[in-house]
Formats: sequence, C-alpha cells, structure tokens
Amino acid sequence: MFFKKHDTFIASDSTIPLLSQPSACNPKRQIATAVTTVRDENFTPISNFETMLHLLKGNIGTGLFAMPGAFQNAGLWTGSVLTIITACICTHCMHILVTSAAILQKRKGHEVSVSYADVAEIAFQTGSQQFVKHAKLARVLVSLFICVTQLGFCCVYVVFASTNLKQVVDYYAPHLQWDVRQFMCLVTIPLIFLNWLRDLKLLAPVSLLANILQSISIVIVFYYIARDGLPPMDSTPAFNNWIGVSLFFGTVVFSFEGIGLILPIQKDMRHPRDFEGWNGILNVAMILVTCLALAMGFYGYLKYGAEIQGSITLNLPQDEILARLVKVFMVLAIFGSYTMQFYVPIPILWPVLEKKIETFNKHPLVSELMFRTLLVLLTLSLAAAIPKIDLYISLVGAMTGSLLALIFPPILEIVTCWPDVSKMAIVKNFLIVIFGLTGFTSGTYASIKKILSPTT
Repeated sequence: MFFKKHDTFIASDSTIPLLSQPSACNPKRQIATAVTTVRDENFTPISNFETMLHLLKGNIGTGLFAMPGAFQNAGLWTGSVLTIITACICTHCMHILVTSAAILQKRKGHEVSVSYADVAEIAFQTGSQQFVKHAKLARVLVSLFICVTQLGFCCVYVVFASTNLKQVVDYYAPHLQWDVRQFMCLVTIPLIFLNWLRDLKLLAPVSLLANILQSISIVIVFYYIARDGLPPMDSTPAFNNWIGVSLFFGTVVFSFEGIGLILPIQKDMRHPRDFEGWNGILNVAMILVTCLALAMGFYGYLKYGAEIQGSITLNLPQDEILARLVKVFMVLAIFGSYTMQFYVPIPILWPVLEKKIETFNKHPLVSELMFRTLLVLLTLSLAAAIPKIDLYISLVGAMTGSLLALIFPPILEIVTCWPDVSKMAIVKNFLIVIFGLTGFTSGTYASIKKILSPTT
C-alpha cells in the first residue's frame, strides 16, 4: 500500500481543539497532531488519488523535455547521480515546509490556513524575539520570488511554444521564414485573452486539455527514443565539465520546483495525514517524477547525443506526422500551463497596485485586465530577449527556483523551531543552504555567461 491508513486521523471537515504546544520542536509529533483548517461548507475535499494527480501535474512540464539537454551539460552518469541527489533534497525541503506549517498552525492558537508566504511571516513573528522584526521582510521576499518564479515559468512557456510552432510552420510553409520572435508575438495574442479569465473554475477545461495533450506527448517522445534502439552507453561522456554541471543544476531544479503547490494541495485533502511519511503521497509522487525525469534525461541524451536540442521535441523527425503532432500538442498544452502559472502572481501583485491607484481608479475591472495584459506582454518581452529554451530554463531554475525549493525551507525550519533545534538539524539545514547557494551562484553565473556569449 502506498498510502497510510487514516484510522486515527480526524475527519477533515471537523472542528478540533488545538493541543498545547510541546516544549521541543518535534516534527513527527507536529505532523501527527496537525490541525485542519476551516473550509467553506460547499468545499469538496480531494481524494488521495486526486492529490497524487495534482502533484504530478505540478512537477511535470516543459522542464521534463529539457532534461536530455541538461544531461548533455553534466554528462550521462553525472547527470543521473545529480538528478537523484537533487530530487531527494528538494523532496526533503517540501517535507520541511509541511512540518513547519503544521507547527505554526498550532502555535497561532486557532485554526488557520497557511501558504508559503504565511509560513515565512508567522515563523518570524512567533519565533525567537530576535527574528520578529524580520517577519514582514520574510513574507515580502517569499512572495516576490514566487511571483518572479511563476512569471519566469511563463517566459519559458512562450519560448517553448514559439520554438516548436516555428518548426511545424517551417515544414509546411518554408517560404515564410519567420523569426522565432514573430512566433512569440503570434502565441501571445491568445494568451492575452485567456488570461483575462478571472475565475479559476473557467480555466479548469483548459488545464484538463493541457494535461491530456502533455501526457500523450510524453508517451510519443518515449516511443521515438526507444524506436530503432539506443546507442551504446559509452557513446556519450559520463562527465562533461563544471560549467555544464552548473547549467544542469538550474534545469533539474526547474523540473522539481513544485514546492509552492505543496501546502494548498495538502490543505484540500480529505485525509491530510496521508500526505506525509515515508510511504505518503508526497514521497510516492516525487519518486514517480524523479523516475520520469531520470528516464527522459538519460535515454533522451543517449539517443540523440551531441545533437540534442534545448527541448527534445525539437529533435523529433520533422517529416513524420506523429512528431509534428507532438509539437502542436505541446503548443496547445502551453496555453493551459501558462494560464495556470500566470494565475498565481495576480492575487499577490494586483491588490498592492490596486491600493496605489484606488483614488483615480474609476473602472476596477478594466484596470485589472490592463494589468494582466501588461504582465503577459512583459513575459513576451523577456522571452524575446532570451529565445533559448535550455538557457532560459537553467536561468529561472538557478536564480529563483533554488531560493524557493532549497534555501528558504531550511532557514524557515530553524527559525520556526529556535531555540529547540538540535545540532544535527542545524548542520543538516546549513548543508542544504550551502548546496542551494552554490547552485544559485554557479547556475546563475553560468546561464548569464552562456546567454551573453556571442556564439549563443
């Protein structure tokens, strides 16, 4: 059985008294007694299977198709080992965030729903006195990097969709000779109107279609990888170079950077306790994501070797209808993925701006739609500035993903539990932060250097 039985867990829609806060910071005890949140009476909690699907959808995207290029940067076996190590650390940091949220829910003294930014602020507010003054800054930083990361994802989607669309159009209309930036402008037009939708329920059909098309595309890509056999394993280098490892780091973190979804998904579960544990839903989902990324990276690079492109979809034969369908499917899937990622920063950014302009804002709805349009155009401008899928993914993963996925969670755990933190926990969290900072600095530097290189 993958999921733990819920024989001792209180129903998710019940109201329970808060237990007294223990004198020590005990993660296992905190999770076992984590409070549930007050939900709307019309709310329908999600099952364990639905939770699994949400986690898989949140961690499988364009980064998966860039994994073979990442393996080329690091080397076949180096990439394999580092993928497993990075996945383990990212998953552990997700557990850290869930544990910290459970502790802070109890510490607040009432039932409360917490987001990533809430965890950061409450951890500093309710922690040791020396941390209190930094509470607001902690919330602002987490919110800022969530927005930057989500908009970075959107930029990657624009580059990804435009590059794949260009290949298809070039096949059917070779005389057109459009630059990839012209395709970006074309793709942006429907994105503007899709992102005028303000209700998440209206985006559900678009998201469902995107998930179906993406799943079909993944299967077809593996078919092309396996077709005609694979070259011998010694045909690709086991290790490339350290600059390549730095670029690899950004891509693999981008692929595993679903930490912002963890708390909202757990909050909506019918049995939140099943989320944690060695055989819990989070671990099972991340194992599946890791295996998929590892297989795509390893076999994709082994198949195409030095010819691998920023997205493996670009390596598929252009003269075959099935390969062209994959590219069309992924372009259509991007519309759904973009709108879901774009939905996240709006409730963070728009209320702040709305307060600034409320004195002369006569038409709030029009103003919000203009703001959404400008944000979409901003992602277009940033995508056009760096029209390289692999470099964009590496830059976003290293610059913003490493902070949210690897650096902030260990810091929050220490702040949450201080001073009841064991030396082992301090050392462990210190090493994770060092790992994250190393990837952040080297990955960002290598990505920017490669982008600015005249040969790129």
